[in-house]
Amino acid sequence: MNYETRVNTVDTDGDVIVEDIIVEDAPAPPRRRWPWFVLAALLLGAIVAFFMLSGGEEEVPFGAAADEGQTQSVTVISPGAASLEGAINATGTLAARREMPVGVVGEGGRVVSVPVEAGDWVRQGQVLAVIDRSVQNQQAASQRAQIDVAQADADLAQANLDRALQLVERGFISQADIDRLTATRDAANARVQVARAQLGERQARNAQLNIVAPAAGLVLARNVEPGQVVTPGSGTLFSIARGGEMELLAAVGENELAQISTGAIVEVTPAGGDQSFSGQVWQVSPIIDETNRQGTVRVALSYAEGLRPGGFATATIASGSVVAPRLPESAILSDDDGSYVFIVDGDNKVVRRNVTVGAISDEGIAIASGLTGRERVVLRAGGFLREGETVRPVAGQ
Repeated sequence: MNYETRVNTVDTDGDVIVEDIIVEDAPAPPRRRWPWFVLAALLLGAIVAFFMLSGGEEEVPFGAAADEGQTQSVTVISPGAASLEGAINATGTLAARREMPVGVVGEGGRVVSVPVEAGDWVRQGQVLAVIDRSVQNQQAASQRAQIDVAQADADLAQANLDRALQLVERGFISQADIDRLTATRDAANARVQVARAQLGERQARNAQLNIVAPAAGLVLARNVEPGQVVTPGSGTLFSIARGGEMELLAAVGENELAQISTGAIVEVTPAGGDQSFSGQVWQVSPIIDETNRQGTVRVALSYAEGLRPGGFATATIASGSVVAPRLPESAILSDDDGSYVFIVDGDNKVVRRNVTVGAISDEGIAIASGLTGRERVVLRAGGFLREGETVRPVAGQ
């Protein structure tokens, strides 16, 4: 765009000359235009923000309602009651159901060989370790010789007695001599019996030199090597799980312990794997540990390669079907007096209700006692309420 301007100039004679000069306008900078999709996004964001700020009922913070004289609203649910498959989750340690420690029974000695390893299956009476018996064999041979000596003395005493009996009829031998020879013969026979008993003892001791399996089962541990000298004080040399049977020692709280009965089916999952093994409760602890208020549930398991004694495992114990309300974890509170919930009565006042929790599942926590399921239970934020406080209940999902 051009425009005209008037300029006054002075010539060389001092006269003022007025001139009209046409000045060209500088080109205008191009006008910036926003892309359509940016404008659409801004418009959509403004609409969403408007509805978020203006829609719904403004929530009154807990504690602020009482200060401002307002009644605060709380979300409540009526859980009802349903038949639930009781399942108790527990953790514990795997172990041999009947673990047999094996040590030195006899006098011990130097170990010559150990023909088994940990993890081997053995039968009853199978030799686990062989102990040198060279000295003991010589002692047994000596006892056999003592039997022969004693037997020879007994034969001689019998022969002397037989001859004396033939002479007594002729009057050459007195009755006192006969009695003496009879006693000598009896003593010789007794020495034979003593020698035989000593040989039997020696043979029994020699038989105990070898360490054998007291029952068939799985060798869990081997604590002896060839060349080692063992004695009755050497402790456990082998550990055997009789029949290879395993068990889980599950720790269960005293409230849940009462719900478990012998014969209940249990699913056991060892740590570090996803394979589960089925077992059965064969013993429920008759006592409760005073320190942690728990009892032990022993779950019998058949042998499986994935079950290793000493390992950690989780268990799901079937506790039968129960009819009980079920609440989310947010509705249940606890203090020194135990677990409780807040309910809203007919006058919209908050009332504390003590409850006993039961099985825990993905759907919630079963309430074993304390609720019928028809109450209006505060769903969450119960920790900010006071018993006797008036509230405005709002039904939750």
